[in-house]
Amino acid sequence: MKQPQQASTRVVFNTFVLYAKMLITMVISLYSARLILDALGASDYGIFNLIGGVIFMLSFLNSAMSVSTQRYLSFHQGSGDFNLLKKIFTNSWVLHIGIGVVVVLVLLAFVPFLFHGFLNIPADRIPTAKVVYYFMTASMFFAILTVPFAALLNAHENMLWIAVVNIIDSVLKLAVALSLVCFFQSERLPIYGLLTACLSLATFLMYAIYCLKRYNECSVKKYQIDKPLIKELSSFAGWNLFGALCSVGRSQGLAVILNVFLGTIVNAAYGIANNVSSQLSFFSQMMLKAINPQIAISEGMNDRQRMLRITMMACKFGFFLEAFIAIPVIFEMPEILRFWLKSVPENTVIFCILIIIASLASQLTVGLPSAVQAIGKIKAYQTVVGSIILFNLPIAYILLKTGFPAYSIIMSVIFIELVAGISRLLFIRKLGDLSIWVYFKRVFLKEIIPLLTTIVTCWIITESFDFNFRFLLTGIISTITFAVSIYFTGLCEDEKVLVNTLIRNVFIKVFK
Repeated sequence: MKQPQQASTRVVFNTFVLYAKMLITMVISLYSARLILDALGASDYGIFNLIGGVIFMLSFLNSAMSVSTQRYLSFHQGSGDFNLLKKIFTNSWVLHIGIGVVVVLVLLAFVPFLFHGFLNIPADRIPTAKVVYYFMTASMFFAILTVPFAALLNAHENMLWIAVVNIIDSVLKLAVALSLVCFFQSERLPIYGLLTACLSLATFLMYAIYCLKRYNECSVKKYQIDKPLIKELSSFAGWNLFGALCSVGRSQGLAVILNVFLGTIVNAAYGIANNVSSQLSFFSQMMLKAINPQIAISEGMNDRQRMLRITMMACKFGFFLEAFIAIPVIFEMPEILRFWLKSVPENTVIFCILIIIASLASQLTVGLPSAVQAIGKIKAYQTVVGSIILFNLPIAYILLKTGFPAYSIIMSVIFIELVAGISRLLFIRKLGDLSIWVYFKRVFLKEIIPLLTTIVTCWIITESFDFNFRFLLTGIISTITFAVSIYFTGLCEDEKVLVNTLIRNVFIKVFK
């Protein structure tokens, strides 16, 4: 078992690796999206985000489902029971094969319903849209098969290989985008769907081959099904899958509602906004990937106070890490979109701004689900929080049906995220004895001054200057002021001691 200092060092190293990966993949992904939009055109790009848009959400679904295996592997690492770890992995592998088959069958069963009167797709593009749908179904299957291997890497805190695979995946996506522009002149949409499915297969193989060679408990040749264990894993994975599907269902459901009322062009704006938001949320996601194993290990060691302390740090730093970039991006959104995209679809600016605000609202409690997962009592939590998130769909339908503008449904997302955050707090208070006042004092109150500081800084810059590439100046100055404000007003004393120690250790290693 790692000592606290070793654990902290490992978390910092993993966070650095994941952020380096994130910066590389973000730049590549944003440029790839621009190429894809140019190659497909706004209408076909909207169709892909409507029919095959689930591929953009696979990372969230994949991460949510991997929590089950990762939680059990991390929780039991302290016992040193290798046979139990091997049994957990092999039974999880069998379980996810079953889940993958069921998901594929369900998706195929929906084909007649979706493509014969429900979706608002031009008649001449329906055959192409079906082809894309089949390819995205294959992508979903490979993503589900990848889950146990990704969970094993996370449980071993091996973020380096995860970063390597994600960078390779981003480079391949760029190659796909370039190939569409350079080598294909017609019917680019089905080709893009095929190549995207091939990328999911490649990602699965990179994870699986590495884990099979590296970790002894990773084996798919010889396994014995443990019915009580697989029942326990099934229940845990099932409720996690329900929670993940609620999030994906909300996102894709809103895309469908927008399509039914307003057509595929609005889907293009919504898809771009989701792309921007997902890139920005990678900051907090990477931090959570690095810190989640320590949350589960702490609970497995029966150290509830350490687990809650780490959880609150995850909430605070998850918000800070996204706000670093999100706030200046919000102020400079029109200029950034003009720089990024040759042609900006209608509604894209307001969609991007509102979706980023909704994402920031979710970051206020981003670490709490990890604590609930570590405790293990997730049935009621996933049911309540998932239902709150899905409630966004009838609200969106009513808003558009009664004549409200398209962006009103994104405003409802912000409201729902705040309600879901309150419910997460109430659950962790009940399950883990977290004091809401302690959370309010250590997390929420500490975020106010840094947030206001960067908002005022960005407002002054955007009101005082007007020149090309101003967003670079806004980003640099706001980042510096935000960082200084966080250090002096956003950190609790124990967190400041930890930061000082880490800074000192870095200086010692660099300048010794």
